[in-house]
Amino acid sequence: MSTTTAGGPPVTSDARSAELFERAQLVIPGGVNSPVRAFRAVGGTPRFIAAAKGAHLTDADGNDLVDLVCSWGPMILGHAHPEVIAAVTDAAARGTSYGAPTRAEVELAEAIVERTPVEQVRLVSSGTEATMTVLRLARAATGRDLVVKFAGCYHGHVDALLASAGSGVATLGDAEALASPSSPGVPATTTAQTIVLPYNDRTAVTAAFAEHGDQIACLVTEAAPGNMGVIVPGTEDGEHFNAFLARTCREHGALFVSDEVMTGFRVTRSGQHGLDGVVPDLVTFGKVMGGGFPAAAFGGRAELMQLLSPVGSVYQAGTLSGNPVASAAGSTTLRLLDDEVYRTLDASADVLRTAVAESFAAAGLPHVVQSAGSMFSVFFTPDDVTEVPDYATAQRQDTAAHAAFFHAMLDAGVYLPPSAYEAWFLSTAHDDEALSRIVETLPAAARAAAAVASAERH
Repeated sequence: MSTTTAGGPPVTSDARSAELFERAQLVIPGGVNSPVRAFRAVGGTPRFIAAAKGAHLTDADGNDLVDLVCSWGPMILGHAHPEVIAAVTDAAARGTSYGAPTRAEVELAEAIVERTPVEQVRLVSSGTEATMTVLRLARAATGRDLVVKFAGCYHGHVDALLASAGSGVATLGDAEALASPSSPGVPATTTAQTIVLPYNDRTAVTAAFAEHGDQIACLVTEAAPGNMGVIVPGTEDGEHFNAFLARTCREHGALFVSDEVMTGFRVTRSGQHGLDGVVPDLVTFGKVMGGGFPAAAFGGRAELMQLLSPVGSVYQAGTLSGNPVASAAGSTTLRLLDDEVYRTLDASADVLRTAVAESFAAAGLPHVVQSAGSMFSVFFTPDDVTEVPDYATAQRQDTAAHAAFFHAMLDAGVYLPPSAYEAWFLSTAHDDEALSRIVETLPAAARAAAAVASAERH
């Protein structure tokens, strides 16, 4: 394959990626270790990455790709940032894991507490692990069993929360994505303890708490959903949706849990809290706080966190929790995230959002662009949709048009999320050259998507 699309060096080959994918499928289910990477939603060959630097990826065939995935958010400073690499190298030289407390994990915990409304945190290794433990902690604190979540919000592959999945299941095009349970292997008795509601639907929340309020341990929500595309928490009568949720939980003695795995330290220095000022009872963190390493955390009020072992009786443990190398990467990343970083990210996001809207409009391609801070999504919506408030509306997207757009961008050397249900992510390494390359690819890619959308309509 060879292309001449404007915007930078064209992707000239995927032969080595194809060879690696063939090998991978023999030893790894589906050839990937996380489903969206398989390109099932867009077709074609997944790109196997050989190296990354700044805003660029180099795949196994040597193609240079401007990266708008950023490892699904963590690489906020760009790939292989010199200070992060130096901190990781220094930490690894002293040993990669001890199974004992370290200064590095204390410093990372202090950095998280300093930036967010939580009083104490516990470090773990993944967002799924953080959410799993938060549910256990909320149930122990309240003596209740029921959990409320929203359709399309994804909180990791925790059994109780796979009553309705976000981008992971949606990407696979499962027609029964809203079934309960949504994945084989999840007992119906487990999801029976979960109430699934439409996002941004205050009437549904009020009704659920009116009927089950004395049985609900917690309500968990993405602080600003990004796993069904970026959905903006609505405001009604001056009250932000998260504030409404926190108030409703408080009135019924339930805990309000905010999942900031994606938005945490990404949309502001203190995550979504920096935008809406809402103080949750418990918060989960991940991605950016690990600086590109497998690290996550959860935190909240001290009296809740003190219920955890060894102080309390709620059990949680992890051999690699607070790993010294991951902690060094996370602490260094957070230290570098000053106000100028967020001004730069917001300005870059404004450039791209404007360019997308102009290119899509010129191509006559219906769309909606929605943002949470610098994190944004492009929805390939029907003509009659002017905003996407929930998962049901997100599902009305033209995924074939998105696939055409994705491959036109990829062929021109721009790597987008291989799913219509994901966010675009930027880093401080996306300089004028990188942004220009992206902007220059948009018109032709928009026309390619519009051609598919038009053919489907006719």
